[in-house]
Amino acid sequence: MSAIQERISSIELELGRTQKNKATMSHICMLKAQLAQLRRQEIENQMKGTGGGGDGWDVKATGDARVGLIGFPSVGKSTLLTKMTGTHSEAAAYEFTTLTCIPGIIRYKGAKIQLLDLPGIIEGAKDGKGRGKRVIGTARTCTLILVVLDASKPVTHKKLLEKELHGFGIRLNQSRPNIYFKRHDKGGIQLHVQLANAPTYITPELLKTILQEYKIHHAEITLRCDATVDELIDVIESSDKIGMMRVYIPCVYVCNMIDKISIEELDLLDRIPHYVPISARDEWNLDGMLETMWDHMNLLRIYTKPKGQIPDYNEPVVLPASKGSSVEFFCNRIHKGLMKQFKYALVWGASAKHTPQRCGKDHVLEDEDVIQIVKKVG
Repeated sequence: MSAIQERISSIELELGRTQKNKATMSHICMLKAQLAQLRRQEIENQMKGTGGGGDGWDVKATGDARVGLIGFPSVGKSTLLTKMTGTHSEAAAYEFTTLTCIPGIIRYKGAKIQLLDLPGIIEGAKDGKGRGKRVIGTARTCTLILVVLDASKPVTHKKLLEKELHGFGIRLNQSRPNIYFKRHDKGGIQLHVQLANAPTYITPELLKTILQEYKIHHAEITLRCDATVDELIDVIESSDKIGMMRVYIPCVYVCNMIDKISIEELDLLDRIPHYVPISARDEWNLDGMLETMWDHMNLLRIYTKPKGQIPDYNEPVVLPASKGSSVEFFCNRIHKGLMKQFKYALVWGASAKHTPQRCGKDHVLEDEDVIQIVKKVG
């Protein structure tokens, strides 16, 4: 165990045995800031030691979304990829059958979804064990993560996988904290609170304690949400020239091999949020899994209508709702130069007040809208 890993273990142990109250909060904040910095240093050292490895496999992103299969060895990821995409991925009764990233394509509701079968990871993957860094590095590029679990194994496997992904800066089923953070050369620490009530977790004293650990003495922080200490540290770590950017990715927990368990055990698993039960081998509930995936990816299908023709319902333009769904975003998705010729758009569908509605570039589109772009003449 390296000196950094020993220090991480020591801080985690101290955090675990420290009671949480007003008197200890400053000490806890200091420990959490130190822990975040040590974990970052450990990842940076590993990447240097492997010549920059850890960025994942060089699999070209194709389609409208990218979904990664994450799980321990022999939980049925390869079988699931084969059943869903028709792409052959070696499956066997022994562990670590898949040793590289194998892509496949799913076509669903007009969208083209790339599905990645990633090698099984083991506990300690975030620390460089096995192929963990490359697996998790690829997972950071995904639109959605499917955490594949063996339904007959302990539910604690879910917590272990979450810990490995969390250690590499992946936040599952969380929203990016609405916090503004900017370092300055002078002016001291300026905290602005844009909330109806005082923050529950962060006080000026705790903020100063955390920033001192980063040797930051001049900065402007605006809280637009009631953020926790961990969320504030994530924002600081994600800022330029400090640490690793956090990525916020939706996740579905796929409980595979439900043919091995009883109805009573299945009812217990049903309490897990964002969960879907399947049997990849027997092809049970694969349609339900696809529908759950679609709901979590939050994609919009926009149909195009050439002038004087019926809309093209076979090949929608698929937009990620999280990145914006304005007419301007749609035009840039079609072609970067389209906005230079843009005059107005005619829109039919849920976002239109009447049909068709004449709209400008800021109009927000909704799922299954139909749009016709009218260009400038000359």
